[in-house]
Amino acid sequence: MLFDDADQAAVPVHRRGVGLMFQDHQLFPHQDVAANVAFGLRMHGVPRAGRESRAEELLDLVGLPGAGRRAVAALSGGEQQRVALARALAPRPKLLMLDEPLGQLDRSLRERLVVELRALFGRLGTTVLAVTHDQGEAFALADRVVVMRDGRITQAGTPLEVWQRPASAFVARFLGFDNVVEATVTGTAADTVWGKVPVPDGSPQGRCDLLVRPAGVRIGASDAGLRCTVGVRTFRGHHVTVLLDPAEGPALEAVCTLRDTPREGAVVGVEFDPAETVVLPPAAQP
Repeated sequence: MLFDDADQAAVPVHRRGVGLMFQDHQLFPHQDVAANVAFGLRMHGVPRAGRESRAEELLDLVGLPGAGRRAVAALSGGEQQRVALARALAPRPKLLMLDEPLGQLDRSLRERLVVELRALFGRLGTTVLAVTHDQGEAFALADRVVVMRDGRITQAGTPLEVWQRPASAFVARFLGFDNVVEATVTGTAADTVWGKVPVPDGSPQGRCDLLVRPAGVRIGASDAGLRCTVGVRTFRGHHVTVLLDPAEGPALEAVCTLRDTPREGAVVGVEFDPAETVVLPPAAQP
């Protein structure tokens, strides 16, 4: 394992300059907040005055000013997460590793903290490696995203690059896109089980997998395009996700405004927006 081009095999763990924040925080219940934050500094032999000053500084940084004497058991989940982060940052690591950092928090708290963490990491300038199964969390936190499968990198890039141009059907499905089918592209159209689907100019030709984002599934009158029956509708806050059942092929996922959502059981027509289709490399044959 190389870090800054230096082999770390013979370097003791506590001298590698790597901080780790555990998924379940791993705070010490018999110590107060300040002692938890200062733990790494104590292990590095930092004098008491220096430890206390640094702990106070970091608690201010993570939004817990004056919390040093509080008991760990008295903290909420979000507060414990902040203390664990402060403890990991205290020794000034060159690399901070986060293991599912927000996995145990409720949704509203996760959404708030992910914004705060992004801003905090930007101010600190510390390199952060976060491991998560939540693609929304990864895309909100990261400057660069790496998607892995079976221990291998399948795609790396900025969040925008990965989102707009997934490298394979696996990556597309991992990102939450289910409208993926085998296809053959000729010119600006793809032959699929859903019929002809337009694709962007300059798309690779021949056999492929085809992704149609839900935003590219346009619902209209039943006599226009692919006939589908409206299945389950799921309210998502600002829009509704609709599952459409065609006569042949897998279900299609579409998104609609609240006002334009068709009723369940209705027969509709579907057309496809080429701007929301992505030609993917075909899956490797066994």
